[in-house]
Amino acid sequence: MTKWILGAVAVIAVVLGVGYFSLDRDQRMLLSNLPTDRNVLFWSVEQRDAAFRTMDALPVLAEARVIEAGEATYPLPEGLPLDLNYDLDGYFADQRTSALVIVHDGKVVLERYGLDFGPEGKWTSFSVAKSLTSTMVGAAIKDGAIESIDDPVTKYITGLEGSPYEDVSVAQLLTMTSGVMWNEDYTDPNSDVARFNEHQAADGEDVTVSYMKTLAQEAPPGEKWVYKTGETNLIGVLVSEATGKPLGEYLSEKIWAPFGMEQDATWLLGSTGHEISGCCVQASTRDMARFGLFVLGGGVAGGEKVVPDGWFEAATVKQADIGAPGKGYGYQWWTNDDGSFAAQGIFGQGIFIDPARKLVIASNSNWPTATDYEGVGSQREEFYRAVQAAIDRQAGPIMQEAEAVAAE
Repeated sequence: MTKWILGAVAVIAVVLGVGYFSLDRDQRMLLSNLPTDRNVLFWSVEQRDAAFRTMDALPVLAEARVIEAGEATYPLPEGLPLDLNYDLDGYFADQRTSALVIVHDGKVVLERYGLDFGPEGKWTSFSVAKSLTSTMVGAAIKDGAIESIDDPVTKYITGLEGSPYEDVSVAQLLTMTSGVMWNEDYTDPNSDVARFNEHQAADGEDVTVSYMKTLAQEAPPGEKWVYKTGETNLIGVLVSEATGKPLGEYLSEKIWAPFGMEQDATWLLGSTGHEISGCCVQASTRDMARFGLFVLGGGVAGGEKVVPDGWFEAATVKQADIGAPGKGYGYQWWTNDDGSFAAQGIFGQGIFIDPARKLVIASNSNWPTATDYEGVGSQREEFYRAVQAAIDRQAGPIMQEAEAVAAE
């Protein structure tokens, strides 16, 4: 999560060096609906509809680093259309879905868009970025920049000495089990996730490190899971410090370009220049589906293994108990006991991966509220199950035909 400084229309036009009417429709929509509060959590639905697809387009909102794509594009051929037997119109309306891309066995079996969005557009990821960030830890270990997830975080991040993080390991950051106190209540303007975004760091100090070192410890490291966006931001600092490269540049080098993402993406930056690694990657939904395929394939890009052997097997299973039956938390992935797992962001962003079915579901939305598990969140879980059931139904006749051919 982050907040973006908003100015008057005239000021923005001057900063961009363009007139209001030379901006595209989405930028004009945003400018004509300027929020009075800088916190995205309190923007109107209409303001979010416009902003989520253009976060990186206006420099006064936030600086952004480009995640460069390569020359070759990983193909997404069309497959046999999915016989879903589901009220997709109602689902799109309830979820306020902007994009849905379902890939089965490497082929697109369903692709649909809403909210006047399309395949060429880029939608902000919110916390889906957390799973991308954790993957870069795996890449840094493979490259030898990080020796082990059992190392203390202070081995790689300066400025945390003497803070509660002095005894916290990289693994405990990845699983959000540091034992450090944090409030992620999106409705509370005094929560850490809100106050963090207003924090001013001293000269020469990273803003994430500056804030996180002031927190108190509530449990011994490794004993308590608490969801903390600030800790994912620390992971991003850790990777950048360990590799000597900006996180977006490293992501481009290791995955975005060699795997074959179709479009450049962007990553919003914090006030001291690091990527807001717990949030805010702007990418096409098709490229987010490609990232799911990269994970499904064990982390190979351009013919090279990007992460250590067994990385995703550990990253995408329950490493921490979150108190929900059948669910858990891995290395910045939400896990299910059936072997499926997901990257999730507020307002309905997600990448759902089911290795057993060779299934990836990438979707973006603008939910009416940031989180609502009993409502639209539960409905999305139901939709995932409907897709799984449809895959199973279609797999039956295909297997029977294959068996018949083999018997001839």
